Amino acid sequence: MVRKQIVAGNWKMNMDFDEGRDLAFSIIRKLGPLHSQVIFCPPFIHLNYLSVLTKGIANLSLGAQNCHQQNNGAYTGEVAASMLKSVGCEYVILGHSERREYFAEGDEILAQKVDVAIANDLIPIFCVGEKLEIREAGTHENTVEKQLKGGLFHLEKDLFSKVVVAYEPVWAIGTGKTASPQQVQEMHYFIRKAIANKYGKKIADMTSILYGGSVKPNNAKELFENSDVDGGLIGGAALKASDFIDIINSFPKD
Repeated sequence: MVRKQIVAGNWKMNMDFDEGRDLAFSIIRKLGPLHSQVIFCPPFIHLNYLSVLTKGIANLSLGAQNCHQQNNGAYTGEVAASMLKSVGCEYVILGHSERREYFAEGDEILAQKVDVAIANDLIPIFCVGEKLEIREAGTHENTVEKQLKGGLFHLEKDLFSKVVVAYEPVWAIGTGKTASPQQVQEMHYFIRKAIANKYGKKIADMTSILYGGSVKPNNAKELFENSDVDGGLIGGAALKASDFIDIINSFPKD
């Protein structure tokens, strides 16, 4: 089976209602036929109308930036996976470095979020990655493997096959720095090998692994040419229609 190529736009906490509507319309108007999976991951306020806007467009999907680890309850300010599913989400980003850093989300909580997402028929885009001091210390592979084991490797094989992994070196998010294509390929290869060691080569070869770390139109093509890079989790460049479309069109042509 050929791995799915994916470009997911993480709008983070940007775009009020009118700005988000205009951005989505602008992107959709300029899109040609999609040969890769494109995912809008906006703030929660945009999900309902974007579900209507994207309905029926092949390979264009909707994702959320987070969900709570419980199905429902007295958790003011939180959003349940079932609620995301009810407005048309197919994906949900979990374990993003900003959630780990600013909201103290650790392995136990993230494993619970993965479980509740899958139980509600959402595909987790599960993020792993290291800070600069860890990279400089040479322990980045150990750190990423620990995150995989803590958040994902409790899953049975059939459930793990539903997951997308995103590698995001924290030192290259919003800093303008980008890991070199060689560094990216090396880590993606390591992640795939870790998956193969746990679930076997077939599952590893089917798992899409995205790169997230200051992907721009001027570096996307070189990054996506790596054999173990199956697309990108895009931050800042997802907020400009022309940049996002250029990135979507950066996959190597068959």
